[in-house]
Amino acid sequence: MTAWLDGFKIGHFTDEDNRTGCTVVLPPLGNITSCDVRGSSPGSRELTLLDLDRRLTEVHALLLTGGSAFGLAAADGVVAWLAERDIGYDTRVARVPIVPAAVIFDLGAGSAAVRPGPDQGRAACEDARTTGIAIGPVGAGTGATVGKWAGFDGAARGGLGLGHASSDGMRVAALAVVNSVGDVVGPDGNSIAGSSIASGEVRAPRTLQSETAPTNTVLAVVATRAALDKREVKWLAGRGSDGITTSVRPAHTRYDGDVCFAVAAPPRDEPATNLDVLGVLATEAVAAAVRNAVGG
Repeated sequence: MTAWLDGFKIGHFTDEDNRTGCTVVLPPLGNITSCDVRGSSPGSRELTLLDLDRRLTEVHALLLTGGSAFGLAAADGVVAWLAERDIGYDTRVARVPIVPAAVIFDLGAGSAAVRPGPDQGRAACEDARTTGIAIGPVGAGTGATVGKWAGFDGAARGGLGLGHASSDGMRVAALAVVNSVGDVVGPDGNSIAGSSIASGEVRAPRTLQSETAPTNTVLAVVATRAALDKREVKWLAGRGSDGITTSVRPAHTRYDGDVCFAVAAPPRDEPATNLDVLGVLATEAVAAAVRNAVGG
């Protein structure tokens, strides 16, 4: 268990018996959030609000969940939990919580009939904390698998990981849920989890077997404390997606639904922001989180 980034909370619901779960990220108020979608098969809710041509900039939670499209129902529990605490976008007649969500496909890992719903989303909120955050096959990563490029027989268990990178007082934290077609690879490009390990190969693959289905995804969240506008935050999300590119081979395939969120919370005592440095840190932090998810 570990800590993440000051002011952010992370909570899990884990169903080990049915190999599914969900994870919620509760950012500080006043944040600026956007996202980058690299996968061809994403499952999501309210991502359009994060586009640059949309007016809203703040989110009140991010939900990462198993259960494929069914698991998006867990967002209803997160919304209800926030509304009970009067947290949301002020419409004058009610505060409406903004909760973008993205899913992984884990229906084949356990029971396809059991997936996160409103009660599980609420439970993840109740579990939210700033320290002591569990990693590995927990939360949205409970039913995750990696390295399915050669078929499911060589797949390894995936999971949820955390990563950090810092330079000159600037700090970026990342969370990744790793359920990829590709192997997870180390900084040297060699596989550390997936079919390449099972088959005794040295390096990650360049081809996919035809049986590979659109049942895979890496979800990531990049977080920092910096005064950024929405366009800069979206750019930072793209650099976070680059961290998936460097730590998963092959990455962003037609069979993946990869999504990377980026959240810039209001700064406290942080130094002046260098966006280019933050971009490098985002790539490093996401790559570290992906490897951390499989014990690397």
